[in-house]
Amino acid sequence: MADTLERTDERTEQWQQTVLERPWVTIVWNDPVNLVSYVEWIFRTYFGFDRTEAHRLTMLVHNEGKAVVASGTREEMERHVTAMHGFGLWATLQKDEA
Repeated sequence: MADTLERTDERTEQWQQTVLERPWVTIVWNDPVNLVSYVEWIFRTYFGFDRTEAHRLTMLVHNEGKAVVASGTREEMERHVTAMHGFGLWATLQKDEA
């Protein structure tokens, strides 16, 4: 019985550590206001993506309704979300689902 409890405690600790280590992500959502060219420009100028990656992410936003554009600490993602709101884009942050 003690071995089972120890293994359960160990698994619980590993799971908690994994959850705590998961990064946060910034998600940009599609909206009916901003032009594709504008969103692509923001991705290039703010995040520093090259044209190909900025276009790929913009098309994900446009066609799929959203795209993950950054990953990192919660504080970093909060800054990105605030910046996206400043540009007039809809953006949120959440724990990475992966």
